Amino acid sequence: MNKPNGYYQLLGAAVLSVAILGCGWILKSAALDVKNMERTVEVKGLAEREVTADTVIWPVQFSDADNDLEKLVERVEQKNAAVIAFLKLHGFDEQEISQGRQSIVDKQAREYGADNQQFRYIARANITVYSQQPDKVQNALTKVGQLAKQGIAIVQDNYETRIEYLFSGLNDIKPAMVQEATEKAREVALKFAKDSQSKLGKIRTARQGQFSIIDRDSNTPQIKKVRVVTSVEYYLSD
Repeated sequence: MNKPNGYYQLLGAAVLSVAILGCGWILKSAALDVKNMERTVEVKGLAEREVTADTVIWPVQFSDADNDLEKLVERVEQKNAAVIAFLKLHGFDEQEISQGRQSIVDKQAREYGADNQQFRYIARANITVYSQQPDKVQNALTKVGQLAKQGIAIVQDNYETRIEYLFSGLNDIKPAMVQEATEKAREVALKFAKDSQSKLGKIRTARQGQFSIIDRDSNTPQIKKVRVVTSVEYYLSD
């Protein structure tokens, strides 16, 4: 018996409605599952180490003054040689010592120079020590008074003569420090999961922070503190 066209249209509409309702239920269920999977906790782990500097840059600077330019230049050369001899005496070789620029200022040539200046010419000499044995610099600093007895006053109280201690072995300790920071982050995440009656899942994201190297304190710049913070996001489940 042939069915009227209206019957098939109604049947088709009913089937379509059921399909739409079924798809809606499936999508809702899937959305709930995704929402449950996205329960996460983000934690941070810190790793720190103290290391000793393995490289040092020591700017050695001194000044002199005179009204006789020729005598001043000759005396600066003599003092320059004396400083180099002092450095070699305390264990630095020629490869570790480099002579920097020398400058001479004519105060009378200055447009706004004072008339009551004692000396017309002022000379400044620079020698740089670059060494991978910072202990030698520490030792030489305790004996720098020997140069003062020769009339050579080493400048040590300005930014240009600041001794710089460096640590170049960061790549050697990076993997172990990242592992330590990650393990500490996981310890925090496990405690959070336990306190919230959840289970810790897999890592969702992980970000390694920048490594920083700073002086441990102002009195011992040769001792450095290396620091890194790792951020890790974990999934949580019931």
